This record gives sequence, structure tokens and C-alpha cells, in this order.
Amino acid sequence: MAHPQPKRQGQSLRISDVAQQAAVSKQTIEYYILIGLLAPRRSPTGRRLFDAADIRRVKLIRKLNQSGYTLAEIRQTFLKA
Repeated sequence: MAHPQPKRQGQSLRISDVAQQAAVSKQTIEYYILIGLLAPRRSPTGRRLFDAADIRRVKLIRKLNQSGYTLAEIRQTFLKA
């Protein structure tokens, strides 16, 4: 099943949009934020703002995790980059 294409770079997305387009649950996105794998921007009202780069990052995290890397190892790699 093909997933809808992400919206243009820079356009704000909701957490549900990111979850759907990256084929993960909203809880997964929440967990990635909690452990520091994702850091969405915040609107002036405090709403989390995501974009197409966040979708690509979630997909990369999933691929690395499915390849055997732990989330801690992935986080360390991202922090070094």
C-alpha cells in the first residue's frame, strides 16, 4: 500500500500526519520525542510542529532499529552527527 507523499519541506504537520506517513503509531513518535530522537519545533502556543524531514528521520530510525541497532545506539549516532 502506497503512503501519501509528505507535504512540502517546511510545511507544518501534526503528529498524526507524521505517524501515518512514516507507518508508525503516534505513541512511537511520542516515545522518540521523549528519548531525544526527535525534537519538533514549537508554535507560539506550544503546539509541536513537524515537517517532511521529521518523517524521513522516523523512517530512518525504524530501518536502523529493524536492522538490529538499539534506540540508544541510534540516539548516540544522531548526537554525534
